[in-house]
Amino acid sequence: MAAGVTRKISAASARSHTRKSKPTSSSVLPKGIFKKLLLIFFMGFLAWAFKAFRPPPPKICGSPNGPPITSPRIKLRDGRHLSYMEHGVPKETAKYKIIVIHGFDGCKLHNLFTRASPALIEELGVYTVSFDRPGYGESDPHPERTLKSLALDIEELADQLQLGSKFYIAGLSMGGNLVWPCLKYIPHRLAGATLISPVVNHWWPSFPSNLSNEVYYEMFKPDQWSLRVAHHLPWLTYWWNTQKWFPSSSVASQSLDMFSPPDMEVLSKFTPPTEQEKTLPRQQGEYESLHRDLMIGFGKWEFDPMELENPFPNNEGSVHLWMGDDDRFVPVKSQRYIAKQLPWINYHEVTRAGHLFSLADGMTDTILKTLVNVKD
Repeated sequence: MAAGVTRKISAASARSHTRKSKPTSSSVLPKGIFKKLLLIFFMGFLAWAFKAFRPPPPKICGSPNGPPITSPRIKLRDGRHLSYMEHGVPKETAKYKIIVIHGFDGCKLHNLFTRASPALIEELGVYTVSFDRPGYGESDPHPERTLKSLALDIEELADQLQLGSKFYIAGLSMGGNLVWPCLKYIPHRLAGATLISPVVNHWWPSFPSNLSNEVYYEMFKPDQWSLRVAHHLPWLTYWWNTQKWFPSSSVASQSLDMFSPPDMEVLSKFTPPTEQEKTLPRQQGEYESLHRDLMIGFGKWEFDPMELENPFPNNEGSVHLWMGDDDRFVPVKSQRYIAKQLPWINYHEVTRAGHLFSLADGMTDTILKTLVNVKD
């Protein structure tokens, strides 16, 4: 037999052979785990985004989980309900019948002409009806709401309440902005119209870019961003106005910072709002009231108000636009331009007055008499 061969092995060599190799990342984590983790993270982000961007469903009045119905309502041809409130003399004997359009974050309780002198209302024979716009108060939400649909809602309200072939309309702030669709779509039903401190959409095509930019950048920064989102990215409106990272609409948050000194003087004379006045506008949810209002008012309009023709070419009625010269919500420069472009509008500018000038003592009577063309 052949003799065996003896090999000498050094201690270092022995240690190198017996030492365990360090595990690599591929041996610790299963193959493809990073892709799976990335997919899980992405799906989690989508779930968060869906929940964050998707508004909660409205709490419909009269539904099991919704607020109660406390006011009279009409049923529109599409099945929705519109809640309303009447004021003044009985409509059967009224000489002047006026439909009032409330503003942003308002409701049928905010009827400007309830502040008019009772003696004047009686003397002139004035009947007014205010209503909750869709999604506000006790009126059903309308996810397909448009500028035209609002005008048609007003026309149907007038017909169901039997106000006659013609009636007056008046709108304050955002409600004033929504008088334009009535002038566009139902001018044949109007006896007269008044816009009071109306909000302006500076994306109307006829606005010169230099004027739009000038007045836009005079607004509060939070409101600049809020309106940008409502116009350019309406699907983000709910998230933007509910997130806490960036400042959202100062109007929706009911900040007093935008009110001018004349406004603060008017507010100082007000009694605090009732609990109903504070809660009624948003009781069905903020998305179908406040947020959709922003999307409609500051979105892309299907017509340009500054291309409208005179709805009263034979002077059978008139349109009035009222503004305070110290309005911090709606720059007066915008209204001056509109009045210049539409010479058939009767423009009234009140000096040393803010956004709420119409609520000052005596102003409601003046606006009312001007609307119905009654001379002092």
